[in-house]
Amino acid sequence: MTTEHTPAPAPQPASEAAAPVRFDSKIAVLLREDLEPWQRLNVTAFLVSGLGTEAPEVIGEPCADADGTPYLPMFRQPVLVFEGGKETLTAAHGRALSRSLPRSVFTSDLFATGNDRDNRAAVRAVPKDDLDVVGIAVYGPKNAVDKVLKGARMHP
Repeated sequence: MTTEHTPAPAPQPASEAAAPVRFDSKIAVLLREDLEPWQRLNVTAFLVSGLGTEAPEVIGEPCADADGTPYLPMFRQPVLVFEGGKETLTAAHGRALSRSLPRSVFTSDLFATGNDRDNRAAVRAVPKDDLDVVGIAVYGPKNAVDKVLKGARMHP
């Protein structure tokens, strides 16, 4: 009686899903430390909402659950949230501008508006060096974003 020896299957490369994903870019939000909790959440939501329109590569693919229910795509990478004092925000705003990074800004004046038209008018009414920045979102290469955030600390 002879038996055939079947060779063991060759090892398969690690699947894409199992391999850690590394990004050479960073999405970061910097909030002024004196904001109320509801303001922090609101400002963060507003700030990140524009990044995908300016930098579409930050948006992942749509997803669906096991039942096939579709959901909108989200960012393809984490959003890191930082905080700092007024001086830190002012400096970060200037550094983001000087590096020409995609950015969005939220000023204290926007807490008194209720729509996009009035938000844009409130920002447009103030020269860039006089904006009372309470939040900024920035996207770009990790090292450039890290330089913009100098002096900020991770949000607790």
